[in-house]
Amino acid sequence: MDEEHEELLRAVEQIAGLLTEFGMPRMASRVFAYALAEDSDRYTAAELADGLRISPAAVSGAVRYLTSTRLMFKERVPGSRADVYRIDDSDVWAGVYAARVPLLEAWERVIHEAADTVGRETRGGRRLAETEEFFAFMRTETLGMLERWQEHRRRVFDGAGARAGLDGG
Repeated sequence: MDEEHEELLRAVEQIAGLLTEFGMPRMASRVFAYALAEDSDRYTAAELADGLRISPAAVSGAVRYLTSTRLMFKERVPGSRADVYRIDDSDVWAGVYAARVPLLEAWERVIHEAADTVGRETRGGRRLAETEEFFAFMRTETLGMLERWQEHRRRVFDGAGARAGLDGG
């Protein structure tokens, strides 16, 4: 492959290493980093395997993880039997964080019920009540952070300018 692709792969490995350190499975980290850094907007499993020089089986497990965590999305091209995978170019990281809000809400509900069940006056109940409050705080802060991010993103990328940059000009 050419030198430009080699440079891309070096960047992908750096990003993937960081994602792996933060708990993402290694192959999913590589596939996500590749889709994040490479210029195409959609990829078949074969294209991901070829681009990363990995087996199609490795891609299969990676995209299953990435689609389940909403880091990538699976689509069908009309008239084709092949699935394609994409990142949400409109705002990938805000989408990832926004998808966590329902999980934080679920934690709040479950912990609230658990605190009521064991009794909020007990040591365990007090710990559960604090845990519930932590998740409520995280949910509220996440929503506020996403709003602040959208304002910041508009200032920095100026709507039309951001799209032009993602679309190649």
